[in-house]
Amino acid sequence: MAWYLLLLAGLFEIGWAIGLEYSDGLSRPIPTVGTVLALIVSMLLLAKAVEELPVGTAYAVWTGIGAVGTALLGIALFDEPATASRLTFIGVIVVGIVGLHSVSA
Repeated sequence: MAWYLLLLAGLFEIGWAIGLEYSDGLSRPIPTVGTVLALIVSMLLLAKAVEELPVGTAYAVWTGIGAVGTALLGIALFDEPATASRLTFIGVIVVGIVGLHSVSA
């Protein structure tokens, strides 16, 4: 169950990271509220996952999910570059996430 909570926490991390762009420096009220709510939910889910998972593993996976999702949505939504090297390194992060999951007890 902790891994599912961690995945969900990572998805909410993506939400608040993308929300930062839409909130325009936290100056637009509705996107700012959504960003803050996503941040709170993400942290609460991470805290719950850490009750069962090692904090180092959970934090690395949480940030990895957030980094991969945010980078991919940056490409899709904000016309950020999708170079081969960038996609390769995003893939390396995915390998790290999968590796951490596979070696965790």
